[in-house]
Amino acid sequence: MRPEEIEIRQIRMRLRHPFETSFGVTEERHVVLLSARCGDRVGYGEVTAAEGPFFSHESYQTAWHVLSDFVIPWFLGSDLASPSQFPKLVASIRGHSMAKAGMENALWDLAAKVEGVPLWRMLGGRRDEIACGVSIGIESSPEVLFRKIEDAVAEGYRRIKIKIRPGWDVRVVDRIRSRWPDLPLMADANSAYTLEDAPRLRELDAFGLMMLEQPLHWEDLIDHAALQTELATPICLDESIHSAADARKAHQIGACRIVNVKLGRLGGHTGARAVHDCCQERGIPVWCGGMLETGIGRAHNVALSGLGNFSLPGDVAASRRYWEEDIVDPEIEVTPRGTIFQSEAPGIGYRVREDLVDRLTERHRRFAR
Repeated sequence: MRPEEIEIRQIRMRLRHPFETSFGVTEERHVVLLSARCGDRVGYGEVTAAEGPFFSHESYQTAWHVLSDFVIPWFLGSDLASPSQFPKLVASIRGHSMAKAGMENALWDLAAKVEGVPLWRMLGGRRDEIACGVSIGIESSPEVLFRKIEDAVAEGYRRIKIKIRPGWDVRVVDRIRSRWPDLPLMADANSAYTLEDAPRLRELDAFGLMMLEQPLHWEDLIDHAALQTELATPICLDESIHSAADARKAHQIGACRIVNVKLGRLGGHTGARAVHDCCQERGIPVWCGGMLETGIGRAHNVALSGLGNFSLPGDVAASRRYWEEDIVDPEIEVTPRGTIFQSEAPGIGYRVREDLVDRLTERHRRFAR
């Protein structure tokens, strides 16, 4: 597999509704897309870095720089036999996992298309139907939040995740539980708390949450281990897990009981599979996290979720929850029972609407061997 051409694009897409977390509000996405061409076959990847360095140190602008000036030239000067060798090629670039993931995932899509197999099967997936959850941001009022939960429940989603922060936590969860006592529910703090908030977070134990996601510092393991000893609610780590080694260390010290696997945060399918396997060996369930992806990134998430240890519903919601018009055809849809079927088409299984991508493009650059 030797792609003759790599193309990088930056597109802009407006969300149907603003999405708020503990570190800000997102109204539109600036997305960096990668395509790798080999003959008449093209593989696609997406950089999930946000508009600013808040979820991590990366942004779409840093990703453009790292990809254009380092990753793509290095790749075109190499001769990799498999996408799984890509992480070694770029290992000397510290961090910038989301930029690397965009490139690696395009190579995985291309490799599956060249072989004529669905990507989820090439990755070793066994689940041809995956359970879907939905993530709902911090809203302007509890009533607005409740309406969105009602809509998601009516659409069949298997799990509801709400974002929390100090002042928007215990009372909101209490009211949700009063209306939906049996709803599979989890709360995501995006590092909004410190260990001093443990008494407040202990109050969440009363509500039978599936998990409390990333309550403390985004690089921390030690304080999470201390907090987990004080909580009955399982802690799920997201931002703190950058590799299989981090997952192993988190398990060894008891920092979490569940892990969120995100392709961008882990550098692509190779790193994500390593974390999946590490957790599976240790009996830690995982689920696939989302980053407000377009259909390209979402399709990669669906493919990844076919692996056996993705036993909890992930953030792999339908395209129409986020976009008036997505860049893949067909758009990603969720069944009335809250699932997505894997595609049997080669690669990610969705056709990229190149005409729409062209209209949304703000800058692009081609690289050839």
